[in-house]
Amino acid sequence: MRAFDARRRNVFEHKDNGMAARERPLSPHLQVYRPQLTSVLSISHRIAGVGLMIGTLMLTCWLVAAAQGPTAYEILQVWLASPVGKILLLGWSLCLFFHLLNGIRHLLWDAGWGFELKQAYATGYAVLAGTVVLTLAAWFAAYGVAR
Repeated sequence: MRAFDARRRNVFEHKDNGMAARERPLSPHLQVYRPQLTSVLSISHRIAGVGLMIGTLMLTCWLVAAAQGPTAYEILQVWLASPVGKILLLGWSLCLFFHLLNGIRHLLWDAGWGFELKQAYATGYAVLAGTVVLTLAAWFAAYGVAR
């Protein structure tokens, strides 16, 4: 048992001394790499998830205001109709459609389709285009129904 501990300690001491002597990171930092569409969409997918969480809190506030009565509901409706409220709603809808389409793309990857570079870029651009189209369609439909 003692011999094993001694060998183990020597191995770790050797590794620690080797790493300390080099004084360099274990792996390259993100700043070393040139951003690629797949990495940018991956990071954006995570950011969109946070945006969806914030939008869901906004939806919850809207439901609570509706449950509290007409005064609270009217106050929140006025706030949501303001420029800041509309920007938040637009951001939420962009996050919703981007996260949805990119999630479908990831499901295709899980099924084994779309790993080739050409397909990865084509589906990435399709996600971006679909996000814009679906967001605009939803906003045009909402304003068409409201007026």
